[in-house]
Amino acid sequence: MLPRGCGAEGPWGRLALLLLALACATRASEITFELPDNAKQCFYEEIVQGTKCTLEFQVITGGHYDVDCRLEDPDGTVLYKEMKKQYDSFTFTASRNGTYKFCFSNEFSTFTHKTVYFDFQVGEDPPLFPSENRVTALTQMESACVSIHEALKSVIDYQTHFRLREAQGRSRAEDLNTRVAYWSIGEAIILLVVSIGQVFLLKSFFSDKRTTTTRVGS
Repeated sequence: MLPRGCGAEGPWGRLALLLLALACATRASEITFELPDNAKQCFYEEIVQGTKCTLEFQVITGGHYDVDCRLEDPDGTVLYKEMKKQYDSFTFTASRNGTYKFCFSNEFSTFTHKTVYFDFQVGEDPPLFPSENRVTALTQMESACVSIHEALKSVIDYQTHFRLREAQGRSRAEDLNTRVAYWSIGEAIILLVVSIGQVFLLKSFFSDKRTTTTRVGS
């Protein structure tokens, strides 16, 4: 959908149409989800043989920021398996048609849930123009489109990276703030108990003690 007042006519209209078509050309699953303790979450993707795929994941919040990851092909063969990883990236080429499965497991954790982000890309970006793979030179407009496309991909990657770092840093800050609050409450309770104890101790020093005397008759 083009912005109001813009049409397909003219160089900027054609540029917008090209970028819009490119955005829909490749399939990518980018999800952030909650993974409870003692839980396992699996995802499935239909992939054609010979397609290059990339799985990238990162634990944003929870515990030691680690999770188990496992990737299987349609035959159940394990293509990738890592235990207690904070983040990782794995690229493979599909050996056959079928449904590929990748799972994230937090079964080793007894009370800490995790927040996991993953990006599963299927296929590579096609060329913007059919002539891009040829020997012929690109026009000035085509070269500008290619440059803008590469710049936009870099911007998206940087935005995702900094968004994940910001979420992880916010989680650490909130956890630290909770610990400081509990520590402050504990210190206040200890100070109150010590103060009351000192009051009673000083009071015992200055209290009048009655002494009894016994007269011994001759």
